[in-house]
Amino acid sequence: MMNEPLLKEMVEPVKSFPYAQLNARFEASSSEDIVRWAVEEIPSLCMSTSFGAESAVLLHLVTQIKPDIPVLFTNTGFHFKETLEHRDKLVKRLNLNLRELRPETPTEEFLAKNGKLYERDPDACCAVNKIAPFDKGLKDYEGWITGIRRGQAQTRQGALFVELYRNRLTKVNPLLHWNGKMFWDYAKKHDLPYHPLWEKGYLSIGCSPENCTRPVGVGEDARSGRWSGQNKVECGIHTFLKNEAQIPVKGVSGSLDNAQGPHASK
Repeated sequence: MMNEPLLKEMVEPVKSFPYAQLNARFEASSSEDIVRWAVEEIPSLCMSTSFGAESAVLLHLVTQIKPDIPVLFTNTGFHFKETLEHRDKLVKRLNLNLRELRPETPTEEFLAKNGKLYERDPDACCAVNKIAPFDKGLKDYEGWITGIRRGQAQTRQGALFVELYRNRLTKVNPLLHWNGKMFWDYAKKHDLPYHPLWEKGYLSIGCSPENCTRPVGVGEDARSGRWSGQNKVECGIHTFLKNEAQIPVKGVSGSLDNAQGPHASK
């Protein structure tokens, strides 16, 4: 695995938690309460964002509780221009403490050396341009808040509210139990901007269409447009391995979110 040296440099967890008990408790907790727990219990805490279709909700929810939380964004060099415009709008609107992470090799140099690696080996492309800079950025923190939801894809149905991530830090997923309607109700209530590509059918937005993202068809799950035809659904950051946090989770066999627009909750 191309980012293995970075993983080996990670130290033992600074603070450990009773993950199984916390996950059982958080099944009945609000997302705000889970975030408050993380803010109170984890000394050095960050959150990540892709500035994708659903990013505004978690960014707003978390910054209402901890306005200065470091927000990690991996700029792979292959993002849609609409994503970067959405980033700029949210940074200004929410006064985000943005920490932009970049690959060691600039995009032009990477393409000159490797060509369209994303077509031949998308896992390797993600490892170099996304996972490696992100892992390097995470080394400064003991905890990390993400916006993944169980309804986004089959690969996420077994996710937990708090997990030990790569034996090094605590990963917190406060939106796991949200569905599409909850998301859009929150966005509408707080008048949050939505990604301009959403109405064009992009439910999960990663790198640009030549690379790794296409619109989603009716009835497909939210991440079916990522790496279409490549037998790949995850970039590798949210890879679920067996660990001490895993316990039976009620309701994870429920249906996945299907295509919805930003006004679906009307």
